[in-house]
Amino acid sequence: MITVLFADDHEMVRIGVSAYLSAQPDIEVIAEAVDGKTAVELALEHRPDIILMDLVMEEMDGIEATERITKQWPEAKVIIVTSFLDDEKVYPALEAGATSYMLKTSKAEEIAKAIRSTYEGQSILEPEVTGKIMTKMRTPGDPVLHERLTEREKEVLLLMAEGKTNQEISEQLFIALKTAKVHVSNVLGKLEVSDRTQAVIYAFKHDLVK
Repeated sequence: MITVLFADDHEMVRIGVSAYLSAQPDIEVIAEAVDGKTAVELALEHRPDIILMDLVMEEMDGIEATERITKQWPEAKVIIVTSFLDDEKVYPALEAGATSYMLKTSKAEEIAKAIRSTYEGQSILEPEVTGKIMTKMRTPGDPVLHERLTEREKEVLLLMAEGKTNQEISEQLFIALKTAKVHVSNVLGKLEVSDRTQAVIYAFKHDLVK
C-alpha cells in the first residue's frame, strides 16, 4: 500500500482527489494538510511514501515546506500538484527537493499514475515543466560534465530520462540489478547532482534526450 499525505488549501480539491485516491486498491491517503506548516509536521510524523504538495498555501508555501521536509528527511518523495507554471515556482520547487511536478489540470487518474511512478523511483515532469526547465537552465559555457560518463553510463542516463526504474534498466540492458544501481550512482556522482530528478534535468538541459 502506498501511503500519501495531501497538502492543499482548497477543501474541494482535497476532497475530490483524496476520494479518488482512496478508492484505489494500492493507495491510501493517511493525512491531509491545509497549509505548508502543517504539511511539514505531518510529513515528519507519518513519513508517508508520497507527499502531494500544493505550492500556494497559508502559513508556509509549498516550496518552503518541501525544502524543510527534504532537509530533515532526504528520502521524502514530494510531488508538486499546482496550477502554476511560472519560472519563480517551477525550478525553485525542484531545487527544494521535489521529485515530480504535476498540474492541477491533470486528471485524478494521472495523479494516481504519477504517485505510483514516483514511488517506484521515477521523476514525472509535465511536458510544459520540462520545457521551462530546459529554457531556464541552458547557459552557454556550462561545464560538460557528461563527457565524464562511459558509454554504458550514458545509456543508463537516457533510460533514467525515460523514467525507467533500476529494475527496468537492468532488464533492458541485460545487467544485474546491483550493477544497474552502481551505474545510476556513478551517473549522479559524475554529473554532480544529488538525485535522479536533477540528472534528468541535466540530460534535457544538454540536449542528451531527443
